[in-house]
Amino acid sequence: MSQFRFGGSSAGLLQRLRPVRVDVVDLLDVATALLPELAVDGLRAEVLRRPGAGSQLVVEEDERSTRIAAGELADDMTRAGVAPTPEGIAAALAAWVDARPVTDASAAREGIAVLDWTDPASTAVAWRVVVRRGDLAVAWVPSPAAGPAERHRARSAALGRAHDVELQLRVEGPVALWSHRTVPVLATAALVAPELLIDRIAATGLAMPDMHVVVTPHHPVACAGRGVAARLAGESCEPSVTLPWTELADLPWGW
Repeated sequence: MSQFRFGGSSAGLLQRLRPVRVDVVDLLDVATALLPELAVDGLRAEVLRRPGAGSQLVVEEDERSTRIAAGELADDMTRAGVAPTPEGIAAALAAWVDARPVTDASAAREGIAVLDWTDPASTAVAWRVVVRRGDLAVAWVPSPAAGPAERHRARSAALGRAHDVELQLRVEGPVALWSHRTVPVLATAALVAPELLIDRIAATGLAMPDMHVVVTPHHPVACAGRGVAARLAGESCEPSVTLPWTELADLPWGW
């Protein structure tokens, strides 16, 4: 779980360019006090002190287990510009725990279907199951023990929950924009039911029988007619995928 953003604990650009080192001793002091408070509902989070070998932070939940050397995590926090105060370290540590891998059981119980990139080059999208933890949406990577039937059940349940995600609709001229207030990738949850999107957009007075969607994962979803959608995609500096609404159901699952 190294190399990720430490939520709202990260400082601004100047702090990241001139970071003040997060001390390992301070990190261990905060972790020793905080991790037991975060260890709930089957989650084990603790400091493993190993004399002569360096201390580790351990997070375990069902089949998932993550360990990281305290020095490595302190270095990651320093590079991210985390404030080297008890409050800053605590916020970053809580974000680190929230970013832990999603268990198979959690995906089946809480997963939501969204669209996300399938490749580092951001050229294609696919359905993914994510679990929301505060302002984070963490993607599920099925464990080797999750067979086809278990993956199917988790995905089907995630599609159902996607219908219940509360989104904001804003119409700007010939374009309808769907967004989520705190977790941007959840905006794509609306695309599990494109017919309902067309009906809700029509209720605002904007008819869109040939709706195309401009999907830029982790950003609002734009819906418009074919020509307008193509123009939006061409003018954007962000990579995106433009699809007619009839093709959304045929998109593959990323995992």
